[in-house]
Amino acid sequence: MTATEKALVLCSGGVDSTTLLARAVARYGAENVYALSIAYGQRHIREIEAARAVAAHYGVEQRFLDLGAIFADSACSLLAASDAPVPAGTYADQQAGEAGPVSTYVPFRNGLFLSAAASMALSLECSVVLYGAHADDWAGAAYPDCSPEFVAAMARAIAEGTGGELRLDAPFVHCSKADIVREGLALAVPYELTWSCYEGGDAPCGQCATCLDRARAFAANGAEDPALKE
Repeated sequence: MTATEKALVLCSGGVDSTTLLARAVARYGAENVYALSIAYGQRHIREIEAARAVAAHYGVEQRFLDLGAIFADSACSLLAASDAPVPAGTYADQQAGEAGPVSTYVPFRNGLFLSAAASMALSLECSVVLYGAHADDWAGAAYPDCSPEFVAAMARAIAEGTGGELRLDAPFVHCSKADIVREGLALAVPYELTWSCYEGGDAPCGQCATCLDRARAFAANGAEDPALKE
């Protein structure tokens, strides 16, 4: 690593990307890190609000994209244009023993995000794009665009398509969310600023899969989720 190496972090405002941002700032310095936050037609703006708060906390430059029009015809339950309810229960419960994408899978969202991030990163003279995919999301192919195979394919495409000037790094792809929270607690990540719930509102619903995953991750580390403190 050189002193001038720069990184772009996909920053959703959730646990995983915020921990990744903290790691990037520790490694590269805030002045060499960009946070990219993307609107994609989701049901609420809490994710973007959280991403703003996190980027401000770390003092990194933040960029925004709105790609919602691309998903205008999707029936994905995560999107505002869909009438489908966000299901309660874990991803495994939703799959009922059959592997495959869940209803909150946004069609090839991460492929789109990484392609856009690569273009922006190269324009900003970054050498690496950081992506917070982790093992809990690709288990059972719930989110196939989080899998190690997907990450490896995108890494090859980004390296090839940028003439080797840019690389993709997804350091959590074989980690559980509990592993990520463990690292984040050690880095004093401000989890009170983050938002994970698929629903909007003043407080997390506590019933959707991402709320359940988050609760288990903090419990596994014997820690209280600061976002739930009154």
